[in-house]
Amino acid sequence: MKLRPVPREKDALADLASLARAFAALSDPVAVTAFLRDLCTPAELEALSDRWKVVPLLQQSVPYREIHELTGVSVTTTGRVARSLDHGHGGYAAAIAATPTSPESE
Repeated sequence: MKLRPVPREKDALADLASLARAFAALSDPVAVTAFLRDLCTPAELEALSDRWKVVPLLQQSVPYREIHELTGVSVTTTGRVARSLDHGHGGYAAAIAATPTSPESE
């Protein structure tokens, strides 16, 4: 019988930290986009984009139903993003603060 290597135990925090370092190492939006396209399925990219799309609308206190009408993002997803904005780990706030808001950045 062929011996197979025993899979190592996963360290979710270390794995996440490694992924975060990879993102942090990429400063060019084109490189980040390429990395995301390689890393994620089209459905995952859509889900991530949808979440980020509703952040500015939530900051403007746009009602969830109106956000849905404007973006097509579900009310449930909008609610999850709102909870993360209010009670998450501060990631959205850090990304917002680090994202240029000038028209030429888009």
